[in-house]
Amino acid sequence: MFMLKEPELYKVVMLNDNYTTMEFVVEILIDIFGKTEAEARKIMLAVHKQGRGVAGTYVYDIALSKVEQVERKAKSKGFPLKCVVEKE
Repeated sequence: MFMLKEPELYKVVMLNDNYTTMEFVVEILIDIFGKTEAEARKIMLAVHKQGRGVAGTYVYDIALSKVEQVERKAKSKGFPLKCVVEKE
């Protein structure tokens, strides 16, 4: 019998920088990652205080797509916000 294997999951991790505003990070988390205001603020504080925060966990292709969306929107607003994809 053929068994389907669950796809591997990857975390999208937002990295802190000294230029991107906290409000913009919250906006990104709500708009791109579908977080509530409270969830977004909690993640933003982790990014700010710990240097990184997990925005979400996805299959690889979706994780890459989310990173591209974040970086495109950040660049359009003049922010250097970066995300990385890490295996779960």
